[in-house]
Amino acid sequence: MHTKRSWWSKNGHLVMFLAPAVVIYGLFMAYPLLSSLTYSMFEWDGFVRRGFAGLKNFVTVLTRWPYNERFFSALSHNAFFFIVTFVIQTTLGLFVAVLLARKARGFAAFQAVYFLPHTLSLVVVGFLWRMLLNPTWGALAQGLKRLGLADAVQPWLGQSSTALTAVVLVNGWAWLGFPILVLLAAVQAIPREFTEAAVVDGANAWQNFRHVTWPLLLPSVAMLTILTFIWDFNAFELVFVMQGASGSPAYATDLLATFFYRTAFGDPTTGGEPGQIGLAAAIGVFMLVIIGAVSVLGVRFMGRRQAEL
Repeated sequence: MHTKRSWWSKNGHLVMFLAPAVVIYGLFMAYPLLSSLTYSMFEWDGFVRRGFAGLKNFVTVLTRWPYNERFFSALSHNAFFFIVTFVIQTTLGLFVAVLLARKARGFAAFQAVYFLPHTLSLVVVGFLWRMLLNPTWGALAQGLKRLGLADAVQPWLGQSSTALTAVVLVNGWAWLGFPILVLLAAVQAIPREFTEAAVVDGANAWQNFRHVTWPLLLPSVAMLTILTFIWDFNAFELVFVMQGASGSPAYATDLLATFFYRTAFGDPTTGGEPGQIGLAAAIGVFMLVIIGAVSVLGVRFMGRRQAEL
């Protein structure tokens, strides 16, 4: 009894503080993940679970048409989604962060302006840009017409060649504020003595950035890359809002998350019947494996790089 009281007196406050987070994580993260794994191993009749299927649903997703074609297409779209967002944040985001780090007059207002889109719900962002990109009365189309560029107006969200790129660029616009904030903090944390010493040694601005600033920013860039990968491979709201429930044009912007949704709840573009819960759960498990594996590899790589630096 004395031992139990002693343990509680030392660790009770930790239990009290951690318990709410553990309960919430268990209910909204761990339980759905375990349920998805369970559902993926059963056959389903609509929304009614039937017999044990083993790995049949996984094999179907990977090898049976049209699921395999749509799965790998959605996977490639997710990869494109991530790569473009990553390029935007590590070029434009880093460039803006370095400029803001100079602390010129009025730059604080620009910092708030750049971060503002990131505070908006992706549902709001999706509806906003869906209106702006409307080829008939959208602000972008009207602006191009006023500039005499009416031939450049296209149904950006209504054709396969531009739909995915348009959605990805909107995602980059909405996401940009976060990497700017992180990279700005990382740039400001670099001791001025390092850059001043490089200047004394004769380094120009580019050499200073290449050999001093950039290596010290790599841990922050690596962390942003991992977070970007996780969020972009979970992306759903923006694509769903901008393309609608049916996806127009069909499948041109499908990501793994929207493919999961259409498999589970029906596909209006093909008249697909709802209730393919087993296949949808298998897609969810594939998403978990991909995101988990890449995240673990990224964290290990980042740890090795930090040790080298």
